[in-house]
Parts: sequence; structure tokens; C-alpha cells
Amino acid sequence: MPKTTHQDLPRILLTGFDPFGGESINPSWETVRTLDGKRIGGHRIVARQLPTEFAGSLRVLKAAVREIAPVILLGVGQAGGRTQLSIERVAINVQDARIADNAGAQPVDEPVIADGPAAYFSTLPIKAMLAALHAKGLPAEISQTAGTYVCNHIAYAMLHLASEKRGVRAGFMHIPYLPEQAARLRGAASMAQADVVQGLEIALRTAIVTSVDRKLSAGAID
Repeated sequence: MPKTTHQDLPRILLTGFDPFGGESINPSWETVRTLDGKRIGGHRIVARQLPTEFAGSLRVLKAAVREIAPVILLGVGQAGGRTQLSIERVAINVQDARIADNAGAQPVDEPVIADGPAAYFSTLPIKAMLAALHAKGLPAEISQTAGTYVCNHIAYAMLHLASEKRGVRAGFMHIPYLPEQAARLRGAASMAQADVVQGLEIALRTAIVTSVDRKLSAGAID
């Protein structure tokens, strides 16, 4: 029987963004790129950087999906001010930019996908992922909103693309600043890059082996 090679493994598309909003780095790409090519749970991770642009990020994402044919898509984005790894529950079909993207676009009340559904729920086992992160002592939460900026744009697009392919699942995580970013911003929360990388590995490994999510309370009252 022929031996399965690294290239033959099912693929996970893991994405991060380039810097935006005056930052010189983006923690999402700094962490994601360290996992490029890594083998985890019988899958191979392929990392791609997305531009922090509404139109541009969608073009790069679509090209990556065509090239890689992933079975899991996980987008990662910076959420300055958040204190934990935030596993997103839902992405909505709205672009409403408080600031312009890196291409100068600032859409207001526009859909991500014309005629797409109002929202998509993550198809990854978000509660099982949360429990696995907590079991390893990593601060994590289920987030009820991915915002209305480029992160939500990509989260929605990933779920839309996944919905068109049988057996493909998708989701999104927000991560805090890295310490070197927080050092310039008095009082800002941060998380060490090694902890974020470990968290992504745990989340992906859990997603690979979990077909039915756990039923755990992780809701919000505000």
C-alpha cells in the first residue's frame, strides 16, 4: 500500500492579516505563519496572509481555497482590547467600517456577499475548542460578534465558501495584541505569541477530532 506523504494530507487553511491601523505588525499573521507546513492530527496546515482590505482579502481567500482545497478554514484576526482568545460564534452579512481599510475603502451598510444569508454560524466545534483551551490553562471565550470590519468580512466569506463544499468546515478566532504592541498602549491587554500559537494548535486539533460539539454554557448577558 503506498505511503501517505506530507503533500497528500488533507489541508487546513489558516489565515492572518497584514498590519493595519498604524501598527507595524499584526499578531494574527505573526502567529499563523509559524504554523505553516506543520502536520497536526493527520492534516497539513497551509498559512496565508490576507490584506486588511475588504475586496482584496476576498480575492486572496478565494484564490487560496481554489489552490489548497482545504477541509477546514480558520481565520485569525487582531482584536486590540480583548483579553482572551475569542472563538467567534457568528459572522454577519454586513460591512460597516469605522475606519478605512488598507486600500482606503470604507463601506457602510453593505453586504459581504450580495443575496447571501443574513448570518452564518461557525461550523467548527466552538464549545469543545473552548473546553480544550481552558483545560490547558489558556484564557478563552466564545465571542458573540466578530464586528463589522474586515475580520467579520472574512469570517462570513469563509463560511459562505465552506457552505458550498460538502464536508468543509470553517470558523474564526480573534486574538489580543502581542506584548510588544501593548507596551506602547498603556493598560492594553496582551498575550504571548507562544500562548497564542499553542491555542491555535489546540483549537485545530480539537476541531479535527470533534464531529459533534459539546453542550456547555458560554453565552453573554451584554
